[in-house]
Amino acid sequence: MLQLRPNCECCNRDLPPQSAEAMICSFECTFCRECSSGVLQGKCPNCRGELVARPRRPAEKLEKYPASTERLYKPAGCGKAA
Repeated sequence: MLQLRPNCECCNRDLPPQSAEAMICSFECTFCRECSSGVLQGKCPNCRGELVARPRRPAEKLEKYPASTERLYKPAGCGKAA
């Protein structure tokens, strides 16, 4: 099950579970659409994998399977991606 991390690792922007702006790689690294298409050029700075739209979990499932509250913020890694 995806963690649905709560923020962009580059800019720390909030990305709630229902956000259509969240992008992830196959390791669930999470970025906002702006950072993904901008400085990251569609590639995860951690694994160099493709960034794709993060699926949204239905609200009724969020009650039983809540999103992660762990925030990861690594702006230095995002600068290396450029």
